[in-house]
Amino acid sequence: MTTTVPSWPGASAPFGMIAWSPTATNGDQTDTPVPNGYDWNTTRMRGLSLTHVNGSGCAPGAAGDVPILPFVGAVNSSPSADSTDATYAASFSHTREAASPGRYSVTLDSGVATNLAVTPRAGLAQLTFPKGSQANLLFRTSNSLNGSENAATVIDPAKRTVTGWVLTGGFCGRRPNGGGDSNPDRRSYYRLYFSATFDRPFARTGTWKDATVTPGGKAVSGGEGYLTGASRQGRGSGGWVGFDTRTSGAVTMRIGISYVSLAGAAANRDAELPKAATVTSVARATRAAWNTELKRIQVSGGTPAHTQAFYTALYHALLQPQRMDDVSGRYLGADLRVHSRARTQKGVYGTFSGWDQYRAQVQLLALLRPDVAGDMAQSMLDFAKQNGGVWDRWLQLGAPTHVMTGDPAAATLATWYAMGVRRFDVKAAFDSLTRQATVQNRNALSDIGCPGQCLGQRAALDVYRSLHYAPEGACHCWGGAAETLENSLADYSLAQWAGRLGRRDVQRVLAPRAAWWRNTYNPAVGYQAARLADGSWAGGFTPDTQTGFAQGTAAQYTWMVPQNVSGLAAAMGGRGAAATRLDAFFHDGAGNWVLRGGDPLRYDPTNEPTIHTPWLYNGLGQPWKTQATVRLVLDTAYGTGVAGLPGNDDLGTMSAWYVFGAMGLFPQTPGRAELLVGSPVFRRIELVRSSGQRITVTTNSTRTYIQSAKLDGKALQRSWLPESFVLRGGRLDLSLGSSAKTSWGSRPQDLPVDH
Repeated sequence: MTTTVPSWPGASAPFGMIAWSPTATNGDQTDTPVPNGYDWNTTRMRGLSLTHVNGSGCAPGAAGDVPILPFVGAVNSSPSADSTDATYAASFSHTREAASPGRYSVTLDSGVATNLAVTPRAGLAQLTFPKGSQANLLFRTSNSLNGSENAATVIDPAKRTVTGWVLTGGFCGRRPNGGGDSNPDRRSYYRLYFSATFDRPFARTGTWKDATVTPGGKAVSGGEGYLTGASRQGRGSGGWVGFDTRTSGAVTMRIGISYVSLAGAAANRDAELPKAATVTSVARATRAAWNTELKRIQVSGGTPAHTQAFYTALYHALLQPQRMDDVSGRYLGADLRVHSRARTQKGVYGTFSGWDQYRAQVQLLALLRPDVAGDMAQSMLDFAKQNGGVWDRWLQLGAPTHVMTGDPAAATLATWYAMGVRRFDVKAAFDSLTRQATVQNRNALSDIGCPGQCLGQRAALDVYRSLHYAPEGACHCWGGAAETLENSLADYSLAQWAGRLGRRDVQRVLAPRAAWWRNTYNPAVGYQAARLADGSWAGGFTPDTQTGFAQGTAAQYTWMVPQNVSGLAAAMGGRGAAATRLDAFFHDGAGNWVLRGGDPLRYDPTNEPTIHTPWLYNGLGQPWKTQATVRLVLDTAYGTGVAGLPGNDDLGTMSAWYVFGAMGLFPQTPGRAELLVGSPVFRRIELVRSSGQRITVTTNSTRTYIQSAKLDGKALQRSWLPESFVLRGGRLDLSLGSSAKTSWGSRPQDLPVDH
């Protein structure tokens, strides 16, 4: 996951269901230049798609459903047969493109001006075709990013409507998980419905299926499949409507989407788009909704570049998880059945990139919107119930995709509870996650989808409980050492939650398991390493090996023990020795900083296993190095513009990291609410949680190093803040200088506590 992938531009509401933006083409109708469909370097699109996923790493990603293409010219062949997007695609220039929260516009090289605005579940398009042109609007219904199992399009000239659906899914389904073209992850698990109405009659209609085009057609169905290249090219279906532009080329379309039904899509559209709505009025309302969210953190006294990067990152972090329920409260469950949200819920949310998000993004959600995080927790619980009690690692909408390792749902919900999130069935969620951590489930010994999407959650749990580590080659997982580290952290989080709930029985079982990371730490080499079932270490070890790890190396994963920094330091020979090793993790042999990734022996800001490492110096008694390192990462790996992210955003995770780093605060450990202290890039930060608590951070300058600190007016020597700072609010005042003050936060009693 090291490719820089910006988010899609504009036309999204906070946590919105619809995300209306281009799907780019590089000359292959079955592929896209980047996983989320929008690529700045590719100025040719095959349509404006209704759904997007923010910065996922699996090519071709997910969603990109129902590309809608304004097309000037005759439709005299099948767009599905145009396998290289030579004809039925549109070029454009960035100089004629504009985006802002809730709005997107572009004038295509064909002369069509396209102006879009959205609400959470619906969108309004103002299209202006050249006067006198042959104006057509193509609904490429089957052409989702990953392909589709089936699709349907129905055109009703009398009602001036185009409706339809696509049956699709297959996130990460192109990963070569030993399945080849029979990969079990190429499967359907949602149907996106759309219902569009127009302000003017159709001059012509047509449909296509595979290579057959039917002028005058009004109904068609057919999918593309999930394969790639020639085996998928030429397949699929869709339809088009044309308009008489002799007197005017202006066309207005109102469209709603739903994961429940066509009626739900129409109801969402009509509820959220009043008949008098315009692109301007819709965009204004959605921009106001974004401002409400972004103003929950108000910063001042920083550079324009830092301020722009900060609010861009905050925007990205609030794109997903996304709303799934219709205005009626109905939603698609993990069991592919329609359910109604609980009476206590105000929304149902889906698409949880668990392995990524639990390290920073879920903490930011809890900090800003504990009410929404509660609805998300309830959503995840309900999806697990619908999935036979199994909490999957990575959900697209509510569906399990099995991506990555560990049990991130445990860390997520324990963190949310610690940070004051309560609007969910706490007992049911805790009991269910505890059962998953202690009772082996039905697929725990399956190798289906391995290594990247192993079907079993808490893989080979009985073996893990017996050996106290996940054995390489027999763990039914993506890397035994990585699985051990992830499970240790998940069990730590659940044990913390158990303590808060007074469940000493569970705490006694899980708290010792938080230390099982020690069982894959090989003291002979000083690194985490793959260990076999007989207790021996896998041969051929080098610090840059990926054997035993998932998207990382031994050198990178060795630091993934945020719950026991003191224990890790002791294993490395003490805090001083650990800090020296950490210095080498951020520098090459010549002493130069290495902060952009690409070196398997060092820090990688583009992927999750190491994003916490700049903050480990606080626990090692050298917090001034946290202050210097985080500041350099903010200014080196991050920025503004197209290359503003170091890698994939992973559904807001990397953006959330930036938000925390720029505020000079970072969540210490999943399952807890303490915050580590660094140096902010702003003079003043005001954060107001939706639950009412106010957090204020002030500095005397924007220099790098903390000279002194006060918490609620009292001198603070510790390099961390207690949970009460989050739960009740507070004020942190920092004095910053240009040189390190090594006496601050460095005494043993000042270090963050390993609970």
